[in-house]
Amino acid sequence: METGSPEGTGAPADRPVWRALGPGLLRVRRLLLVVWTAVLTLVAGLLAGLLAGPAWAVWALLPPACAAWCWWLLERNWRSWRYAERADDLLISRGVLWREETVVPYGRMQLVEVTSGPLERRFGLATVQLHTAAAATDATIPGLDPAEAERLRDRLTELGEARSAGL
Repeated sequence: METGSPEGTGAPADRPVWRALGPGLLRVRRLLLVVWTAVLTLVAGLLAGLLAGPAWAVWALLPPACAAWCWWLLERNWRSWRYAERADDLLISRGVLWREETVVPYGRMQLVEVTSGPLERRFGLATVQLHTAAAATDATIPGLDPAEAERLRDRLTELGEARSAGL
């Protein structure tokens, strides 16, 4: 094991150790896609069929076609999310076409929240939201296991308090 490696992983100290999101977030997003696709297909088929005639009911095929494409896009987006804890800051990276990397210094954090809505709780997920002094740098990590979200919240809060004490 190398010295100076973050969390004993053997990685060089200057390279972040990235963590990916769990598969639960992808399952929830795909479930929502299926539900909304079914509703839109039914509405499109009924409205077009009743108002314009049975031949126009073919428009009901449009939502499933779009959903098939979105199914693939959801996985690409989910794979792009990752985060890394470094010595002085937290990195959050996301995006496929437009990559966005947020760096949140521990000393600038004002509040770390863990939220979990009804659907997230049903699937055992939680979201960590970081609030900083600048509203534009607020960051979110969705789809975490609740235990990991609480661990991250506690760690970030502890590091934030330690870093802000010197300001």
